[in-house]
Amino acid sequence: MVFIMPASSIARLLLLLIISMPIHAETFSVDYARVSKIGNGYVLNARINYPLTARVKEAIENSVPIVFSQQIKLIRQTPLLGKYWIWEQTPWLTEIRYEIRYHALSQQYVVRDLDTQNQNTYPSLGDALQALGNIYTLTLPPEHLTETSNLSLQIRSELDLYALPTPMRPGALLSKKWQLASPWVNAQWD
Repeated sequence: MVFIMPASSIARLLLLLIISMPIHAETFSVDYARVSKIGNGYVLNARINYPLTARVKEAIENSVPIVFSQQIKLIRQTPLLGKYWIWEQTPWLTEIRYEIRYHALSQQYVVRDLDTQNQNTYPSLGDALQALGNIYTLTLPPEHLTETSNLSLQIRSELDLYALPTPMRPGALLSKKWQLASPWVNAQWD
């Protein structure tokens, strides 16, 4: 007996296979994160890779300011029942926010630290993203680093979609082309 599947069933099966295939999405990644002791304190050095989707690049090219958020937290882990239950505290959490904007008149990309208002200009978007992704000797708060044996540092980065201009926000919140973030990554300690 030969089984013949109707054409409509084959079309549905192909559509189901296409929909269920994983789509490669661009995501941010923390390629390197290391905490080093310098003198009496500790500093963080990290490298974050920022691959952007075509939609985000298009917005930047059209002078829409895009805000990137770098989040860093210290986690103190206290074992309560041996290795079976660990209590985690977050004694320190910070967010560093940067804005990238294309300045059409000078044909430069401006990266501005939203906390300090310091800004630098770059000739290309790649240069601006590379500068944004390099964290050099970020001083960590010494009051939380007296005992580092049960301490870990995690870092991540994401686009701040709520900082987009109001007309763009709903579409960006619903579109996967704007959902760019890295997972939390544990830093290595020297």
